[in-house]
Amino acid sequence: MAKQNLRRASGVLMHISTLWGGYSEGGFGRAAREWIDFLASGGFRIWQVLPFCLPDDCNSPYKSTGAFSINPNFIDLPTLCEEGLLTKEELAAAKEQTPYACEFARLHRERFRLLHTVSRRVRDRKPVEDFLTVHPQTAAFCRFMALKTANGERPWNEWTTDVCDPEILFAWQFSQFEAWRQWMQVRAYAKEKGIEIIGDVPIYVAYDSADVWANRSLFLLGKDGKPSLVAGVPPDYFSADGQLWGNPLYNWKAMKADGYRWWQERMQFQLELFDGVRIDHFRGLEAYYAIPAGEKTARNGKWVKGPGMDLIRALEPVCRGKRMIAEDLGVITDEVRALVEKSGFPGMRVLQFGFLGDENSPHLPHNYPANCVAYTGTHDNNTLLGYVWELDAATRARLLQYFGYEGDDWNRCYPNILQAMLASHAGTVVFPVQDLLLYGSDTRLNTPGKAEGNWAYRLTREQLAAVNPHQFHTWNRIYGRG
Repeated sequence: MAKQNLRRASGVLMHISTLWGGYSEGGFGRAAREWIDFLASGGFRIWQVLPFCLPDDCNSPYKSTGAFSINPNFIDLPTLCEEGLLTKEELAAAKEQTPYACEFARLHRERFRLLHTVSRRVRDRKPVEDFLTVHPQTAAFCRFMALKTANGERPWNEWTTDVCDPEILFAWQFSQFEAWRQWMQVRAYAKEKGIEIIGDVPIYVAYDSADVWANRSLFLLGKDGKPSLVAGVPPDYFSADGQLWGNPLYNWKAMKADGYRWWQERMQFQLELFDGVRIDHFRGLEAYYAIPAGEKTARNGKWVKGPGMDLIRALEPVCRGKRMIAEDLGVITDEVRALVEKSGFPGMRVLQFGFLGDENSPHLPHNYPANCVAYTGTHDNNTLLGYVWELDAATRARLLQYFGYEGDDWNRCYPNILQAMLASHAGTVVFPVQDLLLYGSDTRLNTPGKAEGNWAYRLTREQLAAVNPHQFHTWNRIYGRG
């Protein structure tokens, strides 16, 4: 595949959940449009988000129960109230108690119950039915979730009934339709403002998911229906024991036999929602790390050859002309580098990794190629301020020298770093929103290998107002990214 040859651009990484809005978690309402206005005023052209799918019990969107789902907590409640589906009293009762963190426990207890109430007030069901006809995998997800309720929330391999409550089923169907409808309005607004939205495709799904339940032959399962091998990554920068993700692995032989249909449908669904996507753990398409089920850590896995360019070619008709990103971080081999090059997708560079090695590190700005997306950090990294504060003195001195900062107060070095990133040769530069605000490690979104306390960070409208968008607009214009 040819390189994308997209014009220089910059953007900000911020998940929907981080937005302000008043109802326990960010959503598809007024705040999303205000955020888009901010991006446009700063000369940014890209908004990058995390996966939209339903998250797991640890609130991670990277181990979902449905690759073709949209988290119903993103539905904007004031919009439902304006449409007459939610009363003012119900809206007031859903008001958040804190604007600074996602209220996950409360959302888990209350939000779907509220959406179930709303769904019973829907008189015209045809738009919902039409949506599900066009999106059969999402319809399967809705049925899966209704059956899960009917079976006491047990995993699908322990189900005893295949009969679900039709009201619960429609509540899921309506929630998926309404989330999709509201998001399409946000995306249309972004297009008017010249903002592209980049989504994120987790490479794996959860075992207890609609995808495995409905497509069992496409996953490596034993005769008992359980995985014998699971996904993860070996020990690395983030974890001495590696990361034991636990997701089932794909049966790539079976997927190839039907032309990678499931992957084509998955990418098509994502590219309805977004202008492009980041493919998470892209190196797993060249070779994936397989860990025996039952292991307590990821130390004892092995690398197994993946589908490589076979899958990329199968996806080309769906992805052609879209802004794709290959997440090529972690244990990278010559074979992985060759796959990224052949795909034509830009790989990733992360500044925080640049000072782990010498001046030849591919993560240092002077080594960035045009066909890459450069980040100060990702959702898995510390914030830039937290990173600099926690560096040892020698590495910090090297960083300050690299970015030409000579002041006594090194806490003022951050504008030098952000400007240098925008001036680099990288075709696209993306900053996590925390790095625009210069916030510390207490606003970090995720710490890999840590099960609790992640994904909850939220931003307020007042905090964002402290950022000067005109400075970024000037830099974006000067460096040809506006």
